[in-house]
Amino acid sequence: MRKEIEIPLEDTPEGEARRLATLLEISQVLTDTVHFEDSLDQVEEIVERHPSVISFHVLVPDRGRQKRGGEILPLDKTAIDRVIQSGEATIANRTRRDFSGIRGILDEYTLIAIPVVSNSHPVGATVARLVYRHNRNFQRALKFFRVVSSMIGQSYDVNRLTKAERERLMEENTHLRGELRERYDFSRIIGNSQQMREVCQRVRQVARADTTVLIRGESGTGKELIAHAIHYNSLRSGEPFIRVSCAALPETLIESELFGHEKGSFTGAQQQKPGRFEMAGRGTLFLDEIGELAPALQVKLLRVLQEREFERVGGTSTLEFRARLVAATNKNLEEAIVKGIFRDDLYYRLNVFSIFVPPLRERKSDILLLAEHFLDKYSRKHSKAIRRISTPAIDMLTSYHWPGNVRELENAIERAILVCDGYVIHSRHLPPTLQTAESSNTEPRVNLGEAVAAFEKDLIQDALKSTRGNRAQAARLLSTTERIIGYKVRKYAIDCQRFRT
Repeated sequence: MRKEIEIPLEDTPEGEARRLATLLEISQVLTDTVHFEDSLDQVEEIVERHPSVISFHVLVPDRGRQKRGGEILPLDKTAIDRVIQSGEATIANRTRRDFSGIRGILDEYTLIAIPVVSNSHPVGATVARLVYRHNRNFQRALKFFRVVSSMIGQSYDVNRLTKAERERLMEENTHLRGELRERYDFSRIIGNSQQMREVCQRVRQVARADTTVLIRGESGTGKELIAHAIHYNSLRSGEPFIRVSCAALPETLIESELFGHEKGSFTGAQQQKPGRFEMAGRGTLFLDEIGELAPALQVKLLRVLQEREFERVGGTSTLEFRARLVAATNKNLEEAIVKGIFRDDLYYRLNVFSIFVPPLRERKSDILLLAEHFLDKYSRKHSKAIRRISTPAIDMLTSYHWPGNVRELENAIERAILVCDGYVIHSRHLPPTLQTAESSNTEPRVNLGEAVAAFEKDLIQDALKSTRGNRAQAARLLSTTERIIGYKVRKYAIDCQRFRT
């Protein structure tokens, strides 16, 4: 029960402090209450605490519910409409003769209607019915209700802007979710090779189930793309997709990142923080590079998968794990189990449904499709009008072994687009690692005999230069005979005389 505070509406100096206290309370209600309609209900209750106030109404557009009791009579409604149209306040005394023909209305009262202004235009009104007094001075009451109406008008503006921003964000969120769903649709997984058709088939099989999935494959093959495809084609697509790289976070922080922590649980923990398991909610938690997880955390992850519950670091409250788990690794987990660096019981918990993403070198028929996709993507990104890839460049792409897989191919195409100054990507635009001697015009242009002869001539000239043209000394430097040096000098037409000066 709130203590009733009398609002002195008469022109008395001693009531000024109480009026200010009431306005402060109204301001706090309008500021602190989350729902605008709830705040208006509370403002009406605050004003009606004064014994002189019979009823108080706040009339604004789109108010879902109006105050109970204190019915607004047709005569008053006409005055209120006039106030909203003109933007001017009105004061009217209602006596018993105004109520003739209306049963149950016996009290006389004074009506004060003040416009509620938004963007310099009246949009509604505050309506107060006060106990009738023929000698009342209304200046103090009028000033008080003007301030209340002004505060409500400002709160109405804030609520309207907040509502518009909320609707905009919801529309943007819906649009972005639609884009994500389209981006990670099965049709967006590029590749027509038998291996990729099998991958898509397995994704379709598991997407709408809640089964734990283990995605395996070399680095750069697109394991995260497959994880996204599983999530956005599942029944959880409207929920969060949370990604954690087990290799990117240091061992001292990853437990807190995964499970969250309580305030004061360790140095620097100044407030409670939810972890990724908690943030995932009913969505999908993607643990990338699961093979890098420390042994101590493997035990805790195993418990979460078994019990479907966890605690924050430093906490005692048990939280439910409701998300779906998708993991990925480029490690040989079977070999890691043999070496004792990965738990076999965790492996069996993760390896419920396995999807292997093949390396690019094993599906070379997909290289051209991927290259054209990246060509279109980065041509638009960098505002280039590049139309195609030349045949020699395509041959170079398909003959390369791609140790970095799809990620390396994407980087190669983007680089080629940046250095290309025409409409066609040629082999010279591709990275040096893809170049061959023939394509880069650096292949040898002499035969082996010519190369050996040139090398031999250079050796003899260097020896003669060191010995000032003395053939005998040059022969000893080269561990041969003077006769052979003389033969080679004649063969290569070397002028020994010029070394003697």
